[in-house]
Amino acid sequence: MEALRLGELSPFEQVRYGREILAEEARALAELARQLGPEFSEAVQLILACRGCVLVTGIGKAGLVGQKIMATLASTGTPAHFLHPAEAVHGDLGRVQPGDLLLVLSYSGETEEIVRLLPSFREIGVPILAITARRDSSLGRAAQVVLAIGPVREACPLGLAPTTSTTLMLALGDALALVVSRMKQFGREDFARFHPAGTLGRKLSRVEDHMRPLEQCRVASERLSVREVFVAVSRPGRRTGAIMLVDGLGRLSGIFTDSDLARLFERKQDHLFDRPISEVMTRQPITILLGSRMSEAVHLMAQKKISELPVVDSEGHPIGLIDITDIVGIGPEEAVGEERAEMVVEMSAKIAHSADSAQTEKIPPSGPAFSEPFPNPTP
Repeated sequence: MEALRLGELSPFEQVRYGREILAEEARALAELARQLGPEFSEAVQLILACRGCVLVTGIGKAGLVGQKIMATLASTGTPAHFLHPAEAVHGDLGRVQPGDLLLVLSYSGETEEIVRLLPSFREIGVPILAITARRDSSLGRAAQVVLAIGPVREACPLGLAPTTSTTLMLALGDALALVVSRMKQFGREDFARFHPAGTLGRKLSRVEDHMRPLEQCRVASERLSVREVFVAVSRPGRRTGAIMLVDGLGRLSGIFTDSDLARLFERKQDHLFDRPISEVMTRQPITILLGSRMSEAVHLMAQKKISELPVVDSEGHPIGLIDITDIVGIGPEEAVGEERAEMVVEMSAKIAHSADSAQTEKIPPSGPAFSEPFPNPTP
């Protein structure tokens, strides 16, 4: 078949052709799902019975798919590594130990680099799980369990480039990894342990891993006046936008934010600067319990539209504080992709610039606005 000339397809035809390719691969996936039989359960049991490591191998496009399957297995609770066939015959066969399992990918089942490894695998005594087209191929005959994807028409117009076949291999690998993961009761705690970095890790981590510790927070007694509190808690460097107030037993009793202070100035309520801060603080502020997930904290701050979230222990003592600037980049758990990104931007803008947060609705309006400096104490 003569190769397509550049510009032969109009923009409309390009889109239509793209849809045809996706539809063709989707039909192949649906057919594979329909034909999936007892051998899939045998493959799952083989992986569950593995007391060593699942070693995934393949060459070319199948090898690249194998690396993705290996990564999915490893991140969902099944120890796995990739064994490159070319490196295997130059010493890397030493990685293969009794108790391991070989997951081998080859569409034809006759790939030279794979076939020449089969005697070595047999000698070491490790079982083989094969993903290939035919059970009667060299790979199929050597394997204990075969997941046959059958003859496949590649989506490539030349019928040569691995496209539909590699899609089926990848999907089958995902299915294996996720079913095994569910059988192992791999939970969110386990997922968080294996994904400590990035957005996923932060969402599933605990609030104490990201909060401002108490020594970096502004904390004062509720019995002090507003003026005394700001003198007592002043400190150099970056600070949070809220002061946590505690009672005589050291339990969190209220919160006073920078927005609260601004409103006192704006409403010309300077007489309150020498009154106990307990009269103007927000009592029973929204808090989160130590040990909670960051995703819960983010959801709570977005839902309540607050900029600061105190972290307390089971007895109500403040342990730290989460500031809005600490959570930018983590969206509420149900949001993904662009939706999550848009939500974070919108949430950050609303929270950071809101003068009417739910934590600061204590002070009633009074008098005209003014812009005088902080008044001096009355002599």
